[in-house]
Amino acid sequence: MAEISTVSRDISRPDGNSRPPGKAGRKAARWATRLISPIAIILIWQTSSMTGFLSPRTLASPGEILGAAGRLITSGELVTGLMVSFLRVLLGFSIAFVVGVALALAAGLSRFGESAIDPPLQMLKAMPFLGLLPLFILWFGIGEAPKVGLVAFGSVFPIYLTLHGGIRGIDRKLVEAGRTLGLGTSGIIHHIIIPGALPSLLVGVRYGLSVAWLSLVVGEQINASSGIGYIITYARDFLQTDVIVVCLMVYALMGLLTDGLVRLIEAYALRWRPEAIA
Repeated sequence: MAEISTVSRDISRPDGNSRPPGKAGRKAARWATRLISPIAIILIWQTSSMTGFLSPRTLASPGEILGAAGRLITSGELVTGLMVSFLRVLLGFSIAFVVGVALALAAGLSRFGESAIDPPLQMLKAMPFLGLLPLFILWFGIGEAPKVGLVAFGSVFPIYLTLHGGIRGIDRKLVEAGRTLGLGTSGIIHHIIIPGALPSLLVGVRYGLSVAWLSLVVGEQINASSGIGYIITYARDFLQTDVIVVCLMVYALMGLLTDGLVRLIEAYALRWRPEAIA
């Protein structure tokens, strides 16, 4: 019995060789596992291009894409276009955030506001907002306004819907308790409504940012003279599939980076919540 207990202590001992991997080790293993399929896809892609199975006119090889990325970065064209596109997304999404939060608060905090605001927004949400670009051009011309407007229009609905749902999901007893403690309308919004609906709002922000970049992809390819979309349009006219893929990867990377930024904000703002998955 003494030997068995000694072995049990050795196995469960924190500094033993048989200890389970820590949190950092588990995360590293998960990231390594997630990299297997992308690396395999790139290898198959490169092999297909080298053997002639995949024509360069159809899709450039990963090596050619890396070369095109290097040329665009060296010339400064990619950096300049990226800054222009980022500013468009920033401006359009900022407008969508302010409008979406204001509409969600107005519709979520009063029945009259919901009756007046929610039906029109639900109707607009059902419309294909990318199809509104010709109208935006007729209304605002061919400058920056239609591009920024398309980003704002597409991004406002995720923010509104998630925040509105989060407000409606708050326990009414918390609001009654706040009024009992002497909180006014602004105090209830600041101390109860916003903290309670913040998880839903951050989900809407993440989804809205992805819609913003999607909207910009379309908006920048019509009557644009700068930005990533303009580079794609120019490359399309000359069948430069490597440049097109580079620009699409930049769009994807910027979407991933902005989503990661929101996730960092979410981790800080919601640090009081226990993690469901270790």
